[in-house]
Amino acid sequence: MYTVHRIKDMRSDDRPRERLERQGPQALSNPELLAILLGTGTPGLNAVQLAQELLDVFGGLPGLHRADYDDLVKTRGIGPAKAAQLGAAVELGRRLAVSLPGERPAIQSPEQAAELVMYEMGALNQEHLRVLLLDTRNHLIRITEVYQGSLDSSLIRVGELFRDAVRANAASVIVVHNHPSGNPSPSPEDVAITREMVNAGRLLDIEVLDHLVIGAGRFISLKSKGLGFDSNSSVSAL
Repeated sequence: MYTVHRIKDMRSDDRPRERLERQGPQALSNPELLAILLGTGTPGLNAVQLAQELLDVFGGLPGLHRADYDDLVKTRGIGPAKAAQLGAAVELGRRLAVSLPGERPAIQSPEQAAELVMYEMGALNQEHLRVLLLDTRNHLIRITEVYQGSLDSSLIRVGELFRDAVRANAASVIVVHNHPSGNPSPSPEDVAITREMVNAGRLLDIEVLDHLVIGAGRFISLKSKGLGFDSNSSVSAL
């Protein structure tokens, strides 16, 4: 007969909750952190084993991040309560990632820009294109979403990218879009669109500081790669 294994049935030295108390959360593996959220296992699997199986089913943390409630509930050992706990943890992470202090920080590097959007955009199942609007001191004004769907220069009107920037009197913008595949390598289409954006920005006197492609836990800066920003560009680097 299978028995339900609980975290408290494990040896005290191996219990994730006790290890977190002694060593801090950074010392725990992904399955151990998930096991704390799950609380209990399922027949034949303790909580850590169930967490590992969950990661295997969804392809690691990025896949689990993308999973919706219905997908989780259908997974062995994950009922409505556990699915809700996991969904709540992901949502708290998303809200933390997009929350900002009262005074908007200055964006001084591609890494700082990516940190504002990567947690959420890295989990999207469709391509989204967003624009970070910045003032004259590179402080973030706000983030606007311009487009959703496959990025195609024949469908995207470059003027739409600058509509909110003009209304907000933004001095510069950073364009970001995601690759649902998780691979942030820019496509030739991405480079072509970047070139169009840079040229349009010059006409409007709004600098395009960068174009970031967001993948699963990583990103690529087209400006840093010299893609779409020619050597004669007056656009300053972050």
